[in-house]
Amino acid sequence: MIRYGDEVASIARPLRDPGDLEILLDRAAAARVVMIGEATHGTHEFYEWRAELTKRLIAECGYSFVAVEGDWPDCERVNAAVRDDRADPRDALVRYDRWPTWMWANEETVDFTRWLHARNARRAPDDRVGFHGLDVYSLWESMREILTWLREHDPDLVPAALDAYRCFEPYHEDPNAYGWATQLVPAACEDRVVTMLSAVRDRDFGLWQNAEVVAGAEGYYRAMVRGGPEAWNIRDRHMDQTLDRLLRRYGPTSKAVVWAHNTHVGDARATDQSQYGEITIGQLARERYGDAQVLLVGFGTYRGTVVAGPGWGQSMEVMGVPEARPGSLEEVLHAAAPPCGLFVFPAEGPRPDLLTTVLPHRAIGVVYRAERERWANYVPTVLGERYDAFLWFAETRALRPLHTLRVDAHEPETYPSGV
Repeated sequence: MIRYGDEVASIARPLRDPGDLEILLDRAAAARVVMIGEATHGTHEFYEWRAELTKRLIAECGYSFVAVEGDWPDCERVNAAVRDDRADPRDALVRYDRWPTWMWANEETVDFTRWLHARNARRAPDDRVGFHGLDVYSLWESMREILTWLREHDPDLVPAALDAYRCFEPYHEDPNAYGWATQLVPAACEDRVVTMLSAVRDRDFGLWQNAEVVAGAEGYYRAMVRGGPEAWNIRDRHMDQTLDRLLRRYGPTSKAVVWAHNTHVGDARATDQSQYGEITIGQLARERYGDAQVLLVGFGTYRGTVVAGPGWGQSMEVMGVPEARPGSLEEVLHAAAPPCGLFVFPAEGPRPDLLTTVLPHRAIGVVYRAERERWANYVPTVLGERYDAFLWFAETRALRPLHTLRVDAHEPETYPSGV
């Protein structure tokens, strides 16, 4: 650990206020996609500084929309609110009711979306910045959105959508039941979903995206019960494809900011995820747009508190995050970096060992079990290849949820620990 001390000191910059992000803005100005991660789904500093960086990307670099690791229908309500002069985005965020609600129903996201709403109110309607969801989980809600739209705008296509919807009805919105049924009997709804998707593809963009969600979710739930990397990869490919559709929708000069967990934002090829056959949206973006057009930003912390659940679907809690394990990236940075620090890695030329050596790097999902901390929450990482930049906070605190309602969790638990 000691041998990294001088290297850390040479490339770390103190992070005191948003003005200290200037060097990162310089790199982002030439990119088309900036992906900003988080080491947990429940840490105030990650959400706060991700928002501060995004504000500057929007205001100074012309970024067009924010796309998050969230459901399309929920996020479209937020998108409508940030574009509507008379709306309050908080009203849309508090409606998030699928576990884990706190991921987006929190005061930190309210603060950012209210800032975005105020900025949009000063812009022409066609120059307003959007807020969209990339994820794949909203199968039944997306089906209902499709049927509602078609009944109002294109009733001739209702039968194809109803056929798909009725195929899922026997499973009572329980993806586990559907997934297992497809393994035991030929019960898959894939063909009907493909028929529906083909029918609606060239119509309203939101309609098409909801149909893509249904198609992605159907494959995801079938893959979940089989195990292995397929379900993870279906999900990340869906997020990658959704991002690309949004960029094409916004136009050839559009730029995107993506918010997701480090395990999605970071390049899988720089971790042991690649050994398990997993891909990530960070890797896919680099492959799709080129390294120079993509900026990947990771986050990390040494200790503090976090909002998470002790088990899948269980009530959220504020939990203690213990000091990082010996030999980890977090221990290295705690010993040698500023308490709050920014690292922007050199794009070319020689790199210090800190950026080229494999180090364990902590990842906490929506489920956190402290007793597994030392062996289950670390991803072997080559820091300088997984990210282009890194924001470091030695001590962090839990974010501020909007509500604490216990909700039913129909979703099967994802690996690792709901990230």
